[in-house]
Amino acid sequence: MKKWATVTPFATLVVNCARTAAPSSAASLAPSAVAVPPGAHPVAACTPTQSEICFNAIDDNCNGVIDEGCGVHTGLLQFVIAWNAASPDVNLSVVVPPDGRRVPEPNGHSGPPGFHRDRDCPGEDGCGGQNVENVYFDGASPPRGRYVVDIALDDMRGAEPPVHVTFGARIGSRSVGFKVDLAPGADARRSFSFDLP
Repeated sequence: MKKWATVTPFATLVVNCARTAAPSSAASLAPSAVAVPPGAHPVAACTPTQSEICFNAIDDNCNGVIDEGCGVHTGLLQFVIAWNAASPDVNLSVVVPPDGRRVPEPNGHSGPPGFHRDRDCPGEDGCGGQNVENVYFDGASPPRGRYVVDIALDDMRGAEPPVHVTFGARIGSRSVGFKVDLAPGADARRSFSFDLP
């Protein structure tokens, strides 16, 4: 069993997740100084015998990979959000060290090398009524430093708040998941951060 201790000013959360064998480069990625926003609730532990459920941003089968076999790309780093409400627009972005460039980069500028956004729901072909956004790193050695993952409510589009969002992160051979609620105003954004030494 691998444990990923998540330290916040409010509590210490330990999320257990068994994993399959991983390349040594994946096993060497150990996050530290993990910060979780207030109101984020850990997703229940995974089950090794369970099938992977598509587009829920959770590592259901405990293999360290999120939504594999579902047409979603993955890599040594992967950040995914999913929400069931059809109309709200929720956006996922990742600030990448060392220079703080963002994925996706605003105004169509090129983002950090090796990082990609896979899907932009709602509205993009292939969303199929299940809203999901995915950012992943496809290289062998991700940049080291402080990462910030932002989840932001862009537009309710007539839906009733709150929007229930599941956030999943894969860092090397470890995966973790949280649930957050978003609503217009002060609750429109949630940020997760960690150091990759």
